[in-house]
Amino acid sequence: MVYTVVPQAPGAPRVTWDVTCAASRPWLPRTRCAGTSTRRSLPAVSTPLLWRVLTAVDEAVVALSGRLEVTGDVPADLRGRPLLLASNHIGNLDPFVLIAACRRLGVAPRFLLAGGLLDAPVLGPALRASGHLRVDRASADVGEAYHRTVEALKRGGDPIAMYPEGRISLDPGLWPERGKTGAARLALSGGIPVVPVSQWGAHEAVYWGNLKVQGWADAKPYLTSYLRGLRNRPTFKVHFGKPVDLSGLVDGKPGDARRAHERIMRAITEGLVPLRVDEPDLPKFHDPTRPTTGSSPWRP
Repeated sequence: MVYTVVPQAPGAPRVTWDVTCAASRPWLPRTRCAGTSTRRSLPAVSTPLLWRVLTAVDEAVVALSGRLEVTGDVPADLRGRPLLLASNHIGNLDPFVLIAACRRLGVAPRFLLAGGLLDAPVLGPALRASGHLRVDRASADVGEAYHRTVEALKRGGDPIAMYPEGRISLDPGLWPERGKTGAARLALSGGIPVVPVSQWGAHEAVYWGNLKVQGWADAKPYLTSYLRGLRNRPTFKVHFGKPVDLSGLVDGKPGDARRAHERIMRAITEGLVPLRVDEPDLPKFHDPTRPTTGSSPWRP
């Protein structure tokens, strides 16, 4: 590759550009190739201050835990307007990796979180102050949460990140599971663009662990696997794909939410294939704690 150093003001850091980069090579890491600086910008000023601070801390933790490679982008014409980021779910660390990848692109997404997290001591108030949204699937208030989310999306600003699968994939190959239509319904109800996000590598940093942590025996797999990950420093790959084409689909029309969901999941899977090109079947990394009772209808 040929790199050119762009002159900067005295005392300012130098910005490196790759003048040989072309759109035909979208899979090269953003740290190497983008045609722009490796950091776009910091999250928008409208983002709550606490969340901007926490995303900076998160980025440092992810940098300590492994090597982050980000490809693709959030299109400029979608920034500052209603937007959904729909990602596959491969491990306990991947929300942190997703936040760090978004920060590298200059966006700070909010998440739909279970009420238990938002009610937790210390963590709960911090998450609420950061602007994250509550959703309790088993609650009678789920409809209200849905409408709050739609309104938050319509107001624009920061995008909202979702995991359409609803849980870490239990497919033996760690391909995306069938998932639910929540993200698709949100997109159709407000005419909101969806950017598919594909992740690979975060599953190597922390074990799947247990459904509940009630003591040291339950917590031990998380700690020991994370310490092992610190030594091995896995590569965290995150790809932001092109907005999903939801044309021809209408909110409320029977079957269209399912069809929109299928398009979203296939876009996520399409972006995942190049990230794990040397692991097309089973992951090379074996997590003995993760059940493999699920299945993926999107597996290529």
